[in-house]
Formats: sequence, C-alpha cells, structure tokens
Amino acid sequence: MSFELSHLLLVSILYLLTLFGVAWVTERGMLPRALLQHPAVYTLSLGVYASAWAFYGTVGLAYEYGYGFLTYYLGVCGAFLLAPVLLGPILRITRTYQLSSLADLFAFRFRSTLAGTLTTLCMLIGVLPLLALQIQAVADSVQILTQETGQNAVALGFCVLITLFAILFGARHISTREKHEGLVMAIAFESLVKLVAIGAVGLYALYGVFGGPAGLESWLAYNQQALQTLHSPLQEGPWRTLLLVFFAAAIVMPHMYHMAFTENLNPRAMATASWGLPLFLLLISLAVPPILWAGLHLGIPTNPEYFTLGLGVAAGADWLTLLAFIGGLSAASGLIIVVTLALSGMVLNHLVLPVYQPSAENNIYRWLLWTRRTLIAAIIMASYGFYRLLGAEQDLANLGIASFVATVQFLPGALSVLYWQQANRRGFIGGLIAGMLVWAITLLLPLVTEVTGLQILGQTLSFNADTWHLAAIASLAANIFAFTSISLFTQRSREEQSAAEACSVDNVSRPQRRELIADSPQEFAQQLAKPLGNKTAQQEVEQALRDLQLPFDERRPYALRRLRDRLEANLSGLMGPSVAQEIISTFLPFKLAREGYITEDIHFIENRLEDYHSRLTGLAAELDGLRRYHRQTLQDLPMGVCSLAKDNEVLMWNRAMQALTGISAESVVGSRLDDIEAPWNELLGRFVSDQSAHLHKQKLVVKGQTQWLNLHKAAIDEPGNVVSSGLVLLIEDQTETQMLEEELMHSERLASIGRLAAGVAHEIGNPVTGIACLAQNLREESDQPEAREMADQVMEQTRRISRIVQSLVNFAHVGSRHNNSNERVDLASCTSEAIHLLSLNRQGPEVIYVNLCNPEHVVAGDSQRLVQVLINLLGNARDASNNADTITISTRQNEHQVLLHVEDQGSGIDKAIMDRLFEPFFTTKQPGTGTGLGLALVYSIIEEHYGQITIDSPADPILQRGTRFIITLPRYSVLSNGANA
Repeated sequence: MSFELSHLLLVSILYLLTLFGVAWVTERGMLPRALLQHPAVYTLSLGVYASAWAFYGTVGLAYEYGYGFLTYYLGVCGAFLLAPVLLGPILRITRTYQLSSLADLFAFRFRSTLAGTLTTLCMLIGVLPLLALQIQAVADSVQILTQETGQNAVALGFCVLITLFAILFGARHISTREKHEGLVMAIAFESLVKLVAIGAVGLYALYGVFGGPAGLESWLAYNQQALQTLHSPLQEGPWRTLLLVFFAAAIVMPHMYHMAFTENLNPRAMATASWGLPLFLLLISLAVPPILWAGLHLGIPTNPEYFTLGLGVAAGADWLTLLAFIGGLSAASGLIIVVTLALSGMVLNHLVLPVYQPSAENNIYRWLLWTRRTLIAAIIMASYGFYRLLGAEQDLANLGIASFVATVQFLPGALSVLYWQQANRRGFIGGLIAGMLVWAITLLLPLVTEVTGLQILGQTLSFNADTWHLAAIASLAANIFAFTSISLFTQRSREEQSAAEACSVDNVSRPQRRELIADSPQEFAQQLAKPLGNKTAQQEVEQALRDLQLPFDERRPYALRRLRDRLEANLSGLMGPSVAQEIISTFLPFKLAREGYITEDIHFIENRLEDYHSRLTGLAAELDGLRRYHRQTLQDLPMGVCSLAKDNEVLMWNRAMQALTGISAESVVGSRLDDIEAPWNELLGRFVSDQSAHLHKQKLVVKGQTQWLNLHKAAIDEPGNVVSSGLVLLIEDQTETQMLEEELMHSERLASIGRLAAGVAHEIGNPVTGIACLAQNLREESDQPEAREMADQVMEQTRRISRIVQSLVNFAHVGSRHNNSNERVDLASCTSEAIHLLSLNRQGPEVIYVNLCNPEHVVAGDSQRLVQVLINLLGNARDASNNADTITISTRQNEHQVLLHVEDQGSGIDKAIMDRLFEPFFTTKQPGTGTGLGLALVYSIIEEHYGQITIDSPADPILQRGTRFIITLPRYSVLSNGANA
C-alpha cells in the first residue's frame, strides 16, 4: 500500500493551516482569556520537547538502548520536578529583565557581548543536527508512504512550507517583544495531536496486533529475547549519560527555553507544569514498547525508528498510517517553528545588532521585524543544507544525540547563573570553547566528514553504545574544568558582581543607588531619540511608564531609577541585553561618584524581601520577621518619622507622618525633600540644614490651620555607604498641647486681671467720689467763670475715671452666673436698645445702623449683658467707620444655634494683630481713647453664654475693607429652659 505525494502534500498543508487557524483565532481574542492562561495550555505547549525524535526515534532508541529510551523523558521530567529551585528562579530573571533567550541570559549575567555571541554561534551549530533530524524524519516518512525516491525535493518543499508558517506564527507583528499567545495555543494543540496519534498507534499495537494485554504477554513469553533486549542496556549501557543530557535539555534547548520562560503567560503555571509535563511524557512513553514489539512481531521492513509509521502500513490501516504521519509532521513542524523563532532572536540580538544597528531615522520596529523574518528563512535553509550535507544516511538517534550533547555544554553556565557567583565571563567563554571543541572533534566531524584521514577518528568515536557517551563526558569535563579553573584564578568586574547578585537565588541586594543625569521622562525620551529616533524613543518611554504605572511628569529619583531599569529590560527584550545595556549606559548615564551619591537602593531591597517573604526559611525567615516587626513599629509609631538619605531623598514616611502632613507615602517616598508640598518642604529643609538637633514649638500654618510642632533629628548610616550618613527626622504634633497651654495661660491672666481690677476699683472709687464732690461744690460756690470751668473739667475727668473703674468692676465680675442667665432673649430688641444708647453719644462718625435681626431668632442668656456686648461691638464698628458708612446687624439660625453678624465698612483689622484682639488692655485706638477691655469683656460674656466669637476681616475681599464679627449663641428652647421660662 502506498500514498500519492500530492495527497500527503495536501494533508500537510491542511494540518499546518489548522495550526495557523488556532493561532489566528487566539490572537483575535476569540478564545477566553482564562483558557489562554490556564496551566494546562502552558504545560501542553512545553510538549514541543517531544519532537520527531520522540515520535519516531525513541522506538529506535528503545531498540538500541532498551529501557534506556526512558531517559529521554525522565531527564526533562527531573528538571521540572526541580522547578522551584531551578526553573522558577530562571523564570523570575527572564521576566524581570526581559531575557528572551539563553544567549540573553548569559550576556546579562556575565555582562559580555562576546558571551552572548559565542552562545549564539555554538547553539546555532549544535542545533543544526536536531533541525536536520526533523527534516529527515518528514522526508523519510514521505518516502516510506509513497515508495518513491526524491527525498531531497520533499525536504526542500517541507522547508519552504515550514518557513512560511514559522514567519506567520512568530514574526507577523512589528513588535518583537510581546508574548505570542497564538503560538502558545498552537503548540499546545500540536502536543495534543502528537499524544493522540502515538496513543492511537500504541493502542492499535496492543489490541490490533496482539489482541490485548494477554496476547502481548503470551508473545513475550515465547520471545524472551525481546524483554532481554530491553533490560540488558540498563545494566551496562550509557543511560546515566543520557539522563544528564536530557536533564540539561529542559533548560538549555532553545525551544524549551523559549516556551518555558519567554512565552510564559502565567508564572504560576510553572507549578502545574512541574508534574503536568512528566505526566504528558509518561503517556507518550507508554506507547513506545508496544509499538516496538508490534514492529518486531510483524517484521516491519523499515528501520525500527519508523515502526510508528510502518505499523499502519504493515497492518493495512490507512487511517492509522495517516494519523501517524500527521503526528510525526506535527512533532517536526512544531519544533522547527519554535527553534527557528528562538534562534532568529538570538542571532538578531547577538550577531547582527552588535555589528550593525539601524539608523534613528528608520522605523526600527519594522527593520527588526523584517530582519527576523529573513533570519528565520536563513536558519531553516541552513538546516536543509546540513541535511543535504549528511546525505540522509544518519539514524535519527545519531543526529539527536549529537545535538543534545552539544547543548549540554551550556549547563554549567546555566547553573552558575543561579548558584555560583564567583563564575565570570572568562571562565564561561573558556569552558564553552573547550567543551565545544571536544564535541566538534568527537561527535560532529564523524557526522559530516568523508575525509579519509578523519574516517579512522570517526570510526573510533562513532555513535555506538561504547563510545559516544565517552565523548559526551569528555566534552563536558573539559568544559567544567576550564570554566572552574579560569573563574577561580581571575577576577570578576564590578558589572559582573552586580549582575551575579541580581541573578542569585538567595541574594536580595541590588546595584548601588546612584544619581541620574536626566531628571524627567521627557529628558529620557530626548536622550533615547538619539539612537532610536523620536517616535520609537517616545513609545518606549511611554510603554515603560505604563508598565510601572507612573505619570509622565514623574520626577522622583527612585521612580526615575525604576524607569531606567524598565527601559533597559524592555530594550533587552527588543534588541538583546548587550545592545540595551550599551544604549542605556551611553544615553542615560549615572552621575560620576564625585558628582553624586552611591548607596544601596533600600526601596529595591524592601521590594525583593517582600517578593521572597513566603520562600524564606530558617534563620532568614526569622531575620525577616524581625525586620517586619521593627518596620511595623516605625510605621505605627504615634509620631511622624521621616528617613532621609544623604542627598535628601525620602526613604521612609510613616503613617503618623501621612496623617500629620496629609501627604501619602506613595507620593513622597523616593522623592527629594525639596519636591514635597509646601510648607513642609521649607520647614523640614530648614531643620535639616540647622545645626541644632531639636527645635521646639515651631509654628506652621497649613491650609489656614495653625500647627505647633517639635522636631528632632539624628544621623544614621545608609546601607552600603560608609562615607556619609543620612538623617532620621521625628516630628511631634504639639498643637493640642499648645492650645491647652494658651487657654490655661489666658484663664490665669484673666483671673489675675480680675483680682487686680477689683482692687483698683475699690481703692480708686472713694478718692474719685471725694474729688467729684469737691469739684461740684467748687462749681456751685464759685462766682468766677474760670473756676467754674476748671471744676467742670475736673468733674468730666472724674466721670471718665468712674467709667474706667466700672469697666474694671464688670471685668472682675466676669464668670459669675446671674439668676436670669437663661432667660429668653430677643436679639432684635437687644440690638435696637444698643443702637439707641449709642445714638445718645454724638461723638464719632455719623453712621447708619441697619438692624436686620429676625425677632423670631431668640437665644438663652442675659439680655443686659448681651446688650453690653452689642454696645462694645457697635461702638468699635463706629470708631472704625467713616461718615455715612453702614453698620449691618443680622441673624441666622440653625437647629441648635443662632448666629449674630455685626458687619461694618471700615478699614478692617490687620491679620498680624488678629490673635491679640481679645487680650485685656490691648487696643489699637489712640492713647486716652480706649481702655483695651471692651473686646476682652465681650469674649468673656460670650464664653459665659457657651457661645463662640469669630472675626472675618476683610469682610469684602474685593474692596479689601470691612470687618465681620460672628457670634454663635445657643438657641432658646422651652424644653431645655422650662415651660414657664
């Protein structure tokens, strides 16, 4: 039975179109977001590991190495079972610094363009046998099904077809940095196809060929050699080396790195994949022994590697044959698409861009897109060239093992990224070169050379159970020896130390906190426009700001450092870490150490500790708990705490500080002290520059409210800075205490003045009365006009003394309760009486009194004393007014209070003396025209009535004139004062 080539071509195109359709539907948003981020999709996408070698070659591997074929699955499963300590940290580094490939990781860790370039070249050479394996598997399967020659033409057609689809899958968009959700879903679908196909073939082998488990057991009983073949290699074969090689593949193979880290849509899915992928590979591996035994039972004439395909042909089951062909095609195409997509990014970032960068006038995004498309095509064609070089004569196992042994050379470097900070670029490069040279001589040359002189070497180190694993061990040993020796005897650069700390699993330190030259996102965009162009630079800065959720007018130093780091990470994902680092360090540099500060970034340390909180154990967890306790103590301290760096950058702003200032910690932490809101910046800045460690009772007016503060400061050492120190400021709110002290002092002052007034009134009253009597007698008895006039003057002065004494007596009596202090008082009547009494005195300006008090607005109090209040207020208003000015008296009321307004059109009151108006003996009138007791008496009477008095001056803000006194008194209530009150 054979198939037509055209039919197989049609099936291949339809299947690839189906894959493309899955990707297209996904990227159009037609699938639920929850499905895309489901751990099962991520786990299935990792099934790209099962290439054509897994679908076809593992049967041949089982034929040659027995149960050793399981190492192909167990190795990668072991890596995923160690995900928390191996894959998880790499995922964190990849996502944080936008490292899209293994070359990016090494270039970032070792701060070396050469490390990335060498990794790319070695990976490209090492993966060529694996890509050639996929091409050969498809070409061989077509030749088996069609029974026709022309494999080279089939291979070329497949490469052209897969090039088109690889570009459509992974390089359709201008941005080369986003996650390819369509690719992830398509690869997950492809993994399901592989699982169904090989599962169907395995079940057919078990039930269709042997009739079920009983039939298989019976056949094995008569064919003990089949079981012997599976068991023997485990005792003496190279299964341990295979296990190590396939373990490394989970980390270093470009398609595994790309799907596990670069295309990870949900970091939490890694936990599911740690057991989900081993389960997936277990299901695939279960089909391998039945397929092998069925092929041996039926005597399938093909190579054991193609028993999966030949089983359907031998059994005459066309549907099974086509299903097996689609499974093999799916496995090969999926791997080629992902590998070429990953390799094209590596080549672009580490071979092309270090040599040539597009001009800033060009559209960089479009240039990168078309360059990557070209590289995808070039890599696939190079794989086809390697396939032709081999002449399609190698077993799939030979090609697969050669490729996997090449990539295992990157395992020491990958492990050193996480667990060996002493490793440096010289050691990594030396080890990689040594290992790859041994690999090339012992494994690559025997594949490709036909030179007679090398045939002996090829025969000596040929692919068989006795030699190839020795070559693998030798190459890895040479790598490790050179890597460790050179690293131990050479020094790391400062950049390498910083990168090593950033990559370390258990280290939370960070590159030093330094000052940037650019001080705003606008300057960032202006500087990046030089290498990237205006449009691209603006887009990158805006994208970084969106990623960090920062405003475009951000100026905080800490936020700008985060923005710089984010820009470097984003450009790393776009152009590779080496180019990104060069652009950022050149156009967004830090100030030199002598111009700025250098300390550790406390903010970053805090964030890293928060991220690692759930993973800390033992002493580290206890220390973190102690840190949290002390930090919580500072946060909850009922006193404002502000920590400053040497350059006055705010490092801490606790909750009490937020409540005191009304400024949130999120908006102020990381900014300079001068940039916080007024008047706090002026107060704190003055205190920082002051030599004194304490300032007491500092008056501060914030939004019209007066606050009294005690300030304290102490010098503290910043982490990583032994030259200079920062400051910690303590701010204590004394406003309430100050108000209580002032009230107490005012009460004591009033009491002392009252006692003085009573004494003065008693001592002066009698002599003044005597003087008045004598003056009256003199006026009555004297006939001389001069004497009578002098007597009148004496009597006038004695009356003035009497008024002063009466004021003193009234002031001395303030605070005493009268029997009628809760009577019903009509403020309109009181106002009319006060106006009438003032009208009897013709001295002063002629003003107009307007009584707008509502007769229904009544208060509880003493009417005579409230008339005294009104006389004082109206008299002062008249003295401050001009002729024909209006003085308005009005009332308003609410549920519990009546508000009495006394407003004039005078010159107003200077705000500088506003606080002293109610002090006894304080007056603004000319000497001899006022005692300074009137407003003090008013204040005392209003306080006696449980009221309040406030001043609004100027009353007219436009003309800047007039004064308004607002008196609040309790409203009269029959229920509260008695029915007959």
